[in-house]
Amino acid sequence: RMESLPEAVLIRILASIPAVDLVLACRLVCCQWKNLVDGAALWILKCQQEGLTGAESQENAENWQNFYFLSKKRKNLIKNPCGEEDLRYWEEVENGGDGWKIEELPGDFGKEFPSEEVHKYFVTSYEWCRKAQVIDLRAEGYWEELMDTTQPKVVVRDWYAGRSDAGCLYELCVKLLTENEDVLAEYKSETITIPQDNDANWTEISHTFSDYGPGVRFVRFEHGGQDTLFWKGWYGVRVTNSSVTVEP
Repeated sequence: RMESLPEAVLIRILASIPAVDLVLACRLVCCQWKNLVDGAALWILKCQQEGLTGAESQENAENWQNFYFLSKKRKNLIKNPCGEEDLRYWEEVENGGDGWKIEELPGDFGKEFPSEEVHKYFVTSYEWCRKAQVIDLRAEGYWEELMDTTQPKVVVRDWYAGRSDAGCLYELCVKLLTENEDVLAEYKSETITIPQDNDANWTEISHTFSDYGPGVRFVRFEHGGQDTLFWKGWYGVRVTNSSVTVEP
């Protein structure tokens, strides 16, 4: 009989069951199973079995169930981050000058990207070019209680570079929004100036939102720039590999 099994053995049996079934079905069987599913030991074991307790884990995580689900769900929420689908998914696009263009790496007077998985980038023109995405967290599977109570980290990253023969400007602005699109938290970079005759190296910019309070339902990511020489064409800042992730 299952109830006669030692708790350690029962935890090992439960750890082999899919996580969703544990929460939606197994915890309803009896008080003992509920306590095990709501406790840390079962989820620590599942994390260990699935390789989620490496260097990036929090050994003292208060809620290992949330840690497990967040680790399993972690992905880049920005769609089309490298221009492989032209400007698809990017909204509120501002096309100053000759507008946005997608080019192949490394591009004229450019450098290869640090990751071989990235093949293209977006490039701006001689007037300001901006583009944005709004991420619906509930649609991506991050439920309201999780965002309001656990308040997982929202990590934002972007990469930018200039041509070695032209100066340019770059800006990044990310907002955490409520249901009514009120701003609960905001990160706005300074206007970054890349001088003419620069090394064309790619630079990563990042920010982590934490302890932002309850009510976050959307993330609005916006970036852009222009060249500083006002040359016709596409001599402005280059951007690629943008990402927004929700992490333990």
